[in-house]
Amino acid sequence: MKSGSASFGSQPIPQLLIKQAVPASIGILVMSLNILIDTIFVGQWIGANAIAAINVVLPVSFFIAALGMAIGLGGGSIISRSLGKNKLAKATKTFGNQIVLTFTLTISFVLFGLIFADSIIPAFGGKGALFEPAKIYYTIVLYGVPVLGYCMMGNNVIRAEGKPKNAMYAMMLPSISNLILDYVLIYIFDFGMQGAAWATTLSYAVCAVYILFFFNSKRSELHLGLSDFKLDLSITKEIGALGSVTLARQGVVSLSVLLVNNLLFGLGGESAVAVYAIISRLLMFSLFPVLGITQGFIPIAGYNFGANHKKRVEQVIRVALLYATGFATLVFLMINFFSSSIGGIFTSDPLVLEKSPAAIRWVFAATPIVGIQLIGAAYYQAIGRARPALLLTLTRQGFFFIPLLYVFPRFLGIEGVWLAFPIAEFLAAVVSGGFLFYELKRYMNS
Repeated sequence: MKSGSASFGSQPIPQLLIKQAVPASIGILVMSLNILIDTIFVGQWIGANAIAAINVVLPVSFFIAALGMAIGLGGGSIISRSLGKNKLAKATKTFGNQIVLTFTLTISFVLFGLIFADSIIPAFGGKGALFEPAKIYYTIVLYGVPVLGYCMMGNNVIRAEGKPKNAMYAMMLPSISNLILDYVLIYIFDFGMQGAAWATTLSYAVCAVYILFFFNSKRSELHLGLSDFKLDLSITKEIGALGSVTLARQGVVSLSVLLVNNLLFGLGGESAVAVYAIISRLLMFSLFPVLGITQGFIPIAGYNFGANHKKRVEQVIRVALLYATGFATLVFLMINFFSSSIGGIFTSDPLVLEKSPAAIRWVFAATPIVGIQLIGAAYYQAIGRARPALLLTLTRQGFFFIPLLYVFPRFLGIEGVWLAFPIAEFLAAVVSGGFLFYELKRYMNS
């Protein structure tokens, strides 16, 4: 019987990408719906300031948890290529090293985050009335971040093995449990911000139990021995090089949120930060098909690159770009159509409702081309080219968005913050598209 990974080199690309992307998209959709509904619960049952407080905390916890995602994607690229070359021992060794690295690094960063909490929270915009609820949420959520890091790492390894449905279940279970716990802890027991934080933290444990069960079952090709947990320098260096792409992405996202929160707090107070919190959730939720296609694309491209199937590599790039652009355009049209009524789903605060529609339209203005930058960076990551993958990952947030934040608001105020989003997206798409076209042409002629 063919292993899950072997299908990457044999099934037709359009069907294969759908097979990989649909479970990934559903998993992201459920996770995003969880975040979205969680925000609605918090906004309606606690208040608009609670939404803003959570938005202050998430970049810190997500950055630490992104260590797990970075190790998962970096190691997942090695695993996909190793399975493409029939090197199961290297794939298994890589997975063992990923587990050790994930827990070592996430626990270290969590300890740092807890010690310096009173400095970190205000730096990310948790000032004034936002500080106390942000600190409550931050402290409790950070306890569970190493477990979340393990979940993010394990999920990417499951996908690298060619088991997209299991990866989807790993994303769905904590999302569903979080919503149930939200209802119980916030609505029934009235635990407020503590209830919201414990619901999130306990949901991570549900995901971890499932992933642990998967890797100890016959479904997985990667069965670990004690020797696999001994760090191998060459493997850890490659995981680090490729994982740095994801970590750098989350790092600049966290820095961007820090800057945007502080700019908006200074220009428009707590209500402006709450508007951005709503937009952040909307970005996570609405782009789930594009993100699913990107996640489904990586193991297929990596496996076929490892197996030297050039035509299949070229085809998966073209099909992924086509699918991503189509879905992104649909998202753009729907967001614009409903922009006036979106804010009311989250809160009844009149200031937030007044400021939301225009901000939403500006932020989503360049959505149809978002897939170009995502697929461009993902391709280099899939084939093990860490440096260009890192550069393309940094184009939107690091090279364009953050510099624009220092310029536009000085002349345009709050509108300048929102305008920076689509302009950075457009510039990143131009650069990523150029890199991807050049690399594909060079690869096909080699």
